[in-house]
Amino acid sequence: MIASATTVVLALPAPMAEAAGASGPPKVAAKGAFLLDSGTNKQLWAKEADTRRQMASTTKIMTAVVVLDAPGVDLDRQIAVKQSYRDYVVRTGASTADLRTGDKLTVRQLLYALMLPSGCDAAYALADSFGSGDDEVARTRSFVSMMNRKASELGLSRTTYDSFDGISSRGGNLTTPRDLAKLSRHALGNRTFREVMGALNTQQKATNVNRLYTWYNTNKLLGSYKDVIGIKTGTTSAAGPCLVFAAQRRGRTVVGVILNDGPGRYPDAARMLDYAYGKHTELKLRKLPPMARED
Repeated sequence: MIASATTVVLALPAPMAEAAGASGPPKVAAKGAFLLDSGTNKQLWAKEADTRRQMASTTKIMTAVVVLDAPGVDLDRQIAVKQSYRDYVVRTGASTADLRTGDKLTVRQLLYALMLPSGCDAAYALADSFGSGDDEVARTRSFVSMMNRKASELGLSRTTYDSFDGISSRGGNLTTPRDLAKLSRHALGNRTFREVMGALNTQQKATNVNRLYTWYNTNKLLGSYKDVIGIKTGTTSAAGPCLVFAAQRRGRTVVGVILNDGPGRYPDAARMLDYAYGKHTELKLRKLPPMARED
């Protein structure tokens, strides 16, 4: 494990859950938010929970779910990186795992590349490999269709995908805080997903060449707020800063969603968790190393 980065301390108000008759966590600036008790599957608090908004790279939760839920998925299957994956992130200015053309990585390794540095090149590789069709365009479209079918299967009635990574050229990549919490609850049932999303950082070696990749988790709540176990960040100009997070304390798992927040998405998430657990936890916000791009 690579050493964690330097921390800074943010002051947070006392938890509102301790106050009699508290109606929710204080000062959550996000336009949409949801707090779910994963064990009981009951809402703890909500703010515009059913309003559809763009979700940015939190889309990649569904990308991972489609891969992991594929019948007979082989996590050790090797996938070769194509130049088109690199060209895509350059053309769109997307977040990247900096995958190198010709390198081969396993599906499991690509899931780390997808979830930690939020690699849109990794998302492209997975969509191209798990979709069906005669060319990349057909295969990636097929994969997006699989994402929409999975959303329907899971009862995410207000969620639609038009991209495999959250870069929505047509603005049709939409979800609600409630739907995103429901999806995340499903994803948490997969052991591989939990292992990947819970890693602060990882080093993965290409299977065919002597190249070592180092990836850092863009979710700064992980490793900063006690008992947080994941899940995923996301930011675009249309979606604003987004965050899906989960924590487990004394056997109780809570899932939170923040859509279209400002620079305070992490303090907002901490306030929401304080509210859920009824206990204030000091937030020491983890810094990403200079080479890591925040998402």
